[in-house]
Amino acid sequence: MPNFVTVHRLPEAKLECLIMAFGGWPDAAEGATSAVKYLQRKLEAKKIADIDPEEFYDFTQTRPYSSLTQDGRRRVHWPANEFFGWAGQGPAKGMMTFVGVEPNLRWRTFSKALADLAHQCGVNTIVMVGALLDAVPHTRPVRLTGGSTRPDLQRVLDTTSIRSTKYQGPTGITTAVMEACSQKGMGYTSLWGHTPHYLQAAPNYRVCYALAQTLTRILDLPVDLGELNSAASTFDQEVAKAIASDTQLITYVKTLEDNYDKSAAASEMPNAAEVVQDLEQFLKSEQRRGRDSPLE
Repeated sequence: MPNFVTVHRLPEAKLECLIMAFGGWPDAAEGATSAVKYLQRKLEAKKIADIDPEEFYDFTQTRPYSSLTQDGRRRVHWPANEFFGWAGQGPAKGMMTFVGVEPNLRWRTFSKALADLAHQCGVNTIVMVGALLDAVPHTRPVRLTGGSTRPDLQRVLDTTSIRSTKYQGPTGITTAVMEACSQKGMGYTSLWGHTPHYLQAAPNYRVCYALAQTLTRILDLPVDLGELNSAASTFDQEVAKAIASDTQLITYVKTLEDNYDKSAAASEMPNAAEVVQDLEQFLKSEQRRGRDSPLE
């Protein structure tokens, strides 16, 4: 392994699947990383390795943060990229998880290192988990999109409400990792949760729960999601209280509900141009309201 990858322990058994999530751009409202961290905690996965951030980040763009220890010393927290392993239980096979931060530099080198370690641990399938901002209402089931190069997993996705996407355009580190893993002969599955763009609270536990629920189902993981389900219910209640006093936002959410219901009935994604137009109108109205509001 390259010198920027520190291996703490290699698993004794093969870990056939790697679930990964990156913070930052592919992690709207921290829905994806929170879902994977929840699975790590519930499975009591053990740390396998990490990647030194020095080679891959512009620290003026992805800044470390500092905190104070109990004895008053200041500690620097650098962008973390960590691998964990779970040996499996009963019919469930061993699994790796990875939570990291999208790097600023050397994406191909970073992706190759990740793919090499996964291959060394016996991984044959990568499951990328992400979350993106979208013009969707918080009052409807979380919209999920994704796809798989593995026919068996794709059949599972086809039997659910998870829709494929034909997006082409600017991409993130996830696509670079997918390419590196494909070159190693690994299958690749993506799962994205669509997050209401007007909600600023993080983590968005509704999206987190929807992603974790789907992962446990398609991978047959023995994870109790009760704690996460409770957090999602509390999140829903708090959002409802916050929006109840904002008549303009209530009207906007009603528009999103109509678009969501129409697209669900037609079994298709909403027209991108119409979504952008609705979003622009909402943002303009918010700007006007901000100018008209008196300063406190």
